[in-house]
Amino acid sequence: MDEFASAGSQSGDTRTTSEFGDTKTWVFDLDNTLYPADSNLFAQMDVKMQEFIAKYLGVPQAYARHLQKNYYRQFGTTLAGMMSVHKMEPTDFLEYVHDLDLANVPENPRLSDAIDRLPGRKLIFTAGSRKHAENVAGKIGILDHFEDIMDIVDADFHPKEQAGAYDLFLKKHGVTATEAAMFEDMPHNLVVPHTLGMKTVLVYSQTVKHPVAQKVRSWSSPPEHIHHMTSDLTEFLEGDVLIKYDE
Repeated sequence: MDEFASAGSQSGDTRTTSEFGDTKTWVFDLDNTLYPADSNLFAQMDVKMQEFIAKYLGVPQAYARHLQKNYYRQFGTTLAGMMSVHKMEPTDFLEYVHDLDLANVPENPRLSDAIDRLPGRKLIFTAGSRKHAENVAGKIGILDHFEDIMDIVDADFHPKEQAGAYDLFLKKHGVTATEAAMFEDMPHNLVVPHTLGMKTVLVYSQTVKHPVAQKVRSWSSPPEHIHHMTSDLTEFLEGDVLIKYDE
């Protein structure tokens, strides 16, 4: 049992896994959700964004890092900031930033089996590129289980915390929000899904030092827009979700 599941119960949270009984569409974020955050792909992307910005703008890498972090806070993604402020065309940025070494991304046959057994449609919704999602999901061994991928281009470059991204997602894939579940590693990206009526699951890390992960680990119970939390997606699907369908 996940530690936050018990914390939720102690705070009067009566939500149970029966919530997933009417779920027809299972939507998964990619990075740090379908693979462990300690695989450190984000560390690679972080450096590559700085390198690209430094070369594109002709500035020192230290200043590029400053712009990267500032644009992320201001616009929701570094890419959105570069497009808005510098009118950058996104194709080369996405290609460069997602050219990654996937050696630390583990194959996960248990997760593959769990996703395969989920009843209904399965989709990936990522703030990265389609090619990146295909490469990573292929390395994990789960790509064939997904009907389609919604990437940052499909979302018209809206950050995932914005309602516009979900409006496009629901329309493009014909998803009824109240019949869908969203799995995501960033708490603020689950506010809109909750508002739309989707079931929300936060996949958090027990080990990484990112400020968001550290803040999540400090919670005594999850906020209202997060219905479930787990530090092990495979275990959560096998136990808290699929056990209902195996009875």
